Amino acid sequence: MKALATGSAGRRGEDVRSDLWVEVAVSREGDLDIDLTSRVAPYYGDAIRRQVRETLVELGVEHARVRVEDAGALPFVIVSRVEAAAQSAGVTVPDETPFAGRAVARAASARDRPRRSRLYLPGNEPKYFINAGLHEPDAVILDLEDSVHPEHKDAARLLVRNALAAVDFHGAETMVRINPLPTGRRDLECVLLARPDLVLVPKVEHPAQIREVDEVVSRVSGRDEGPPWLMPILETALGIENAFAIAGASGRNVALTLGLEDYAADLGVPRSASGEESLYARMRVVNAARAAGLAAIDSVFSDVADLDGLRAWGARSRALGFEGMGCLHPRQVPVIHEAYAPTVAEVERALRIVAVYERAQADGLGVVSLGSKMLDPPVIAQALRVVHKARIDGRIPADAKGGE
Repeated sequence: MKALATGSAGRRGEDVRSDLWVEVAVSREGDLDIDLTSRVAPYYGDAIRRQVRETLVELGVEHARVRVEDAGALPFVIVSRVEAAAQSAGVTVPDETPFAGRAVARAASARDRPRRSRLYLPGNEPKYFINAGLHEPDAVILDLEDSVHPEHKDAARLLVRNALAAVDFHGAETMVRINPLPTGRRDLECVLLARPDLVLVPKVEHPAQIREVDEVVSRVSGRDEGPPWLMPILETALGIENAFAIAGASGRNVALTLGLEDYAADLGVPRSASGEESLYARMRVVNAARAAGLAAIDSVFSDVADLDGLRAWGARSRALGFEGMGCLHPRQVPVIHEAYAPTVAEVERALRIVAVYERAQADGLGVVSLGSKMLDPPVIAQALRVVHKARIDGRIPADAKGGE
């Protein structure tokens, strides 16, 4: 059986887990000959062969030699790797996910939901997907950009698409970081049908880039507004200078964030633990986000072993007006949540202010005071924000009134 074209995808080796490697040699004659190597072949070998065969038949491949080296891959990974190998061999792979009819049910993502922590997951590493939600981040980011080697972009795109439909992330908001445009258009057309909650758009320097992404999202999703939401990432001096225009470029924008590693490189300076070189950029992002009615989200803290440094960074970040940040390791999630949470004293004071404000409103009073201190409108507005955030975060009951 002479092969017309051969393609492969996936990972193999002693250190690989929850993945598999597939090679598909397409021909004009013969059966689908599947050679499987797997530590679990006595238990799941027939099921793996059946899924490989069914996936290839769905793609229109009826004659091929197939080699599979399995390292504990789940069904969505098996399908993704077979699709990618077939695509590498020249077979057209549709954008629709085979898991669409039995996709994991997820509640719609609210515009103002908490986004304190966003856990990055390399888009071509399925072993990180399975239990990511158990670490309770507010969001998971299935990354198609920096964490994926250029040769593996197509395979990662298919894996992320199928993971969005098949994996239970336990209530975490599902985000996808696409590649910069124009490559990002192909990412969007593939993954949007699996309904991610939010798309992170990297390397944004002009509002036209966000408008282009919004146009693709509207066309593919069939909706002119609402989720999937957008979060532009500003990573250059030019992007920072255009922050406000970028923030207002789409009604789908819910937050503005920045990438400090790339920003420091654009400035030509090293990134420091104290962040002096990025202070202007971070303040600019906070101001632009708030002026446009968006949340401001800080960059990642790259030293995953330095939890004290992360805690200090988070405290300074919250003081600047940020509402969350990215994280690179699950151990960072609880530290970040602690750093961005209102303190008990702040919540108690905010509840007292809201209580007297609501009583004054009910009594038709224009002047509000707490003890001997007059409460100006900005103080009341800040208290309302603290109470709102505490309710969303679950620190006080959603139906709590004032100081109750």
